[in-house]
Amino acid sequence: MQAIMIQTKEELKRFNVKEKSLQSLFIGGGTPSCIEPKAYKPFMDLLRPYFKDNIEITSEANPNSATYDWIEGMFALGVNRLSFGVQSFDSQKLHALNRNHTPSQAKEAIQNAHKIGFKNISLDLIYGSSFDSEVLLLKDIETAFTLPINHLSAYSLTIEEGTKFFDTPEVSNDDEKRAFWFVKEIEKRGLPSYEISNFGHYQSVHNRGYWEYKDYLGIGAGAVGFLKTQRFYTLKDVEAYIKAPLYHDSEQLKKEDILHEKILLGLRSNVGFEKDILSDVAQTKAQHLIEADKLHYHDKRYYNPNYFLADELALYITS
Repeated sequence: MQAIMIQTKEELKRFNVKEKSLQSLFIGGGTPSCIEPKAYKPFMDLLRPYFKDNIEITSEANPNSATYDWIEGMFALGVNRLSFGVQSFDSQKLHALNRNHTPSQAKEAIQNAHKIGFKNISLDLIYGSSFDSEVLLLKDIETAFTLPINHLSAYSLTIEEGTKFFDTPEVSNDDEKRAFWFVKEIEKRGLPSYEISNFGHYQSVHNRGYWEYKDYLGIGAGAVGFLKTQRFYTLKDVEAYIKAPLYHDSEQLKKEDILHEKILLGLRSNVGFEKDILSDVAQTKAQHLIEADKLHYHDKRYYNPNYFLADELALYITS
């Protein structure tokens, strides 16, 4: 915690953060629910003068470690949104995904959060595994909608180097038709998609900050910060970070990188992107997409009606 406090103080100065200017705080990465709420108090007290009155404060939580007391303690600190890493309500799938909680623990944790007073509750579901069938996925969706949530995130299973599943890629089933079906089933039940993986009438302020290309601080081992046209990186190794908690490396983004990122982030979400950032040639390409009903245009901004095509559309516009 001392390293985090040191970095926080320094980065508040570096980013010239004013009092009552922070729009959101997200506590995540790792397992925040494994740490007692009282350990977060010094960090929250340090940041509190910088919080806007209506700040969104989110914490991720694992169902097996988010006890009633933990949820109550985080609520008392000012956390007003919880995001539960449920992944599935199927016991066998949870075991195959190496998750340590049970379906009943996931339901109980979410219901406890609602009882304690949380109005903004989200849960994550995973699809695209070889264990999935439409019956299983439909049951996951239906179970989710019996719970007091107003936001849902749905992620396709990805296999990354260094993970348990890297040597067993057969656990993944990358089926585009099923992914599209999964999204439509969520939307049919009343939560509209506002980004390729996120659904809800309540739209996460913190998530939108990334898609709108706003500046942000990254605090902790492996964290990333962004200011204007630069990204800042801390050391990933925890022990190394404790010894040297300030940003260790930085990257100056090129104009073409910023342009591509703004377009891609806009196309992956309902944020869209401004017409003025495109060259004449790119605007002509965008017009072709509008005529083909692949892109929509309103109030000098372009919007993507099918988030699954974001990568292809961004590549076509910028190439």
